[in-house]
Amino acid sequence: MIPSSCLTRLASAAGLVFVLLSSAPPAQARDPGSLPNVMILATGGTIAGTGASSTTTVGYTAAKVGVDALIEAVPELKKVANVKGEQVFQIASENMNDAYWLKLAKRVNTLLAQGDVDGIVITHGTDTIEETAYFLDLVVKSKKPVVIVGAMRPSTAISADGPINLYNAVILAGSEEAVGKGVLVCLNDQINAGREVTKTNTATLDTFRTPELGLLGYLQDNKAHFYRQSTRRNTADTEFDVSGLDSLPRVDIVYGYANMDPTALNAFVAAGAKGIVHAGVGDGSLADAVKPALIEARKKGVLIVRSSRVGNGIVARNGEAADDDLDFVVSDTLNPQKARILLMLALTRTTDSKAIQTMFYTY
Repeated sequence: MIPSSCLTRLASAAGLVFVLLSSAPPAQARDPGSLPNVMILATGGTIAGTGASSTTTVGYTAAKVGVDALIEAVPELKKVANVKGEQVFQIASENMNDAYWLKLAKRVNTLLAQGDVDGIVITHGTDTIEETAYFLDLVVKSKKPVVIVGAMRPSTAISADGPINLYNAVILAGSEEAVGKGVLVCLNDQINAGREVTKTNTATLDTFRTPELGLLGYLQDNKAHFYRQSTRRNTADTEFDVSGLDSLPRVDIVYGYANMDPTALNAFVAAGAKGIVHAGVGDGSLADAVKPALIEARKKGVLIVRSSRVGNGIVARNGEAADDDLDFVVSDTLNPQKARILLMLALTRTTDSKAIQTMFYTY
């Protein structure tokens, strides 16, 4: 066990960033043998979807089943937790937006501040689970477990994965082992970190993976088994606070590809983007046709983050571009969609590129 006072130094091109590794005690001690109190917040998605028949696994309608029905479909939940449900909103997750994120985050923080809530499960569509998970990982202000869960098959399918995923997520959210681990994503009996997980397949049940870095653990025999944890600061240890926010700065993603031009980039800047994530080829390379437009955007005050469309590895500072001279930021290991989230939140704190680069090496 790592003492709460232990500080691990992370070397980065921007300097040394100190990251607190906390093995925080349970947020609320429970009597031995008592069940945890877990709140299920429903937001829609395939886990709440319905199909035309029991064999419909493609072409179904997402976000149709309410939270009470989801809970009633898994009567075994009452054996592992005292469960309550709340329908925060009901959407297919491709429709997730900043307003929904802020509403969800504020509700999560309100509930976690209550002494009678030990953990939270959020049911969610799989298309944007990884983005919501990382957003909450940065803005939740509690060490209590927050677990996001979804399904790849609708509730009406004979092979529906939603019920067992929900059951496992409730066990995880009520476990002492999950305290202080950051926001977690739990599907297919696997536990992944909200910062690192990504959807890797359009349809299969094992779609959620953490390439290279690996999953955190498993759900087996009604227990959470952790084998590693993320060293990046999260939840109560971050500097981000959305309690007073009604909106987030606009940040857009420009995708790199052969023969690209600056049309999309210029349109985003004209539309008022405060930041641009450039999802470059390879190590975040900048095409000659686009680089001048990126430089011009930065001169106008737009923050530029170099990320990569590859999906794995570190984007090296001053590697494929002279970031120090251009005053650009690099995304470290964050994929473009997650880099966008961190840049939005960073811009609520500062517009200083050096400070923002430090954030990318910290979170």
